[in-house]
Amino acid sequence: MIFDTHAHYYDSAFDGDRDALLSALPGQGVALVVCPGCDGESSRQSMSLAEQYAFLSFAAGFHPENLEGAALADLEGLRPLWAHPKCVAVGEIGLDYYWVKTPEERARSRDFFDAQLSLAEELDLPVIVHDRDAHRDCLDIVRAHPNVRGVFHCCALGMEDVKRAADWGWMFSFTGNITFPKARRAPEVIRWLPMERIMLETDAPYMAPEPYRGRRCDSSLIPLTAQTVAQLKGLTTQEVLDLTLENGKRFFGIP
Repeated sequence: MIFDTHAHYYDSAFDGDRDALLSALPGQGVALVVCPGCDGESSRQSMSLAEQYAFLSFAAGFHPENLEGAALADLEGLRPLWAHPKCVAVGEIGLDYYWVKTPEERARSRDFFDAQLSLAEELDLPVIVHDRDAHRDCLDIVRAHPNVRGVFHCCALGMEDVKRAADWGWMFSFTGNITFPKARRAPEVIRWLPMERIMLETDAPYMAPEPYRGRRCDSSLIPLTAQTVAQLKGLTTQEVLDLTLENGKRFFGIP
């Protein structure tokens, strides 16, 4: 029973076989998937997919790489999506200083991140946070919203930052990149984290685990990521799948 807590099934990489792939996932052990949006259009596409497939839920938000042409007022247009019965989070939101380069663009992304955390507090929804090369600013903004429940998706935080966020009650989600031979921070972080703070994801179509690295990823590959967590935690792969299923259901409020 697999819970993929982060997969972008609206992505064009799935245009050729989306329905066939999604229809087959339950038969491959996939119980639940959360499909987060990255702007207004992809959030609505995620909602549409969640309406078509019983095992899919969705999240809505503005990703820091998807702010061109967007204004803070556009967040109001997402309120109907956040009120949808299958919407389980505000996301994918956060900061990305790898792709977002100029001081003006970074300042704008911080404004969007802060505003969406405020909305999550108002709506009592958890948040899915993207943080790439922006750890200090990301954590500072998160700390200013102590009532928000959140997950650092595709977690790339170092140990000290993980300990800070764990003290705030946050969750941490890991992708297939933890199976790569040169994975650096993740093994140490996973060994330290209590299992109740860990979730699994694909970030599909990206981050396929070994031995499928570089290929299109989908939720059926989660057991390969779970196997690496199991090795680090001294558990079986099935125990990791069972525990992360329950962690995801609790975090997202899915019965």
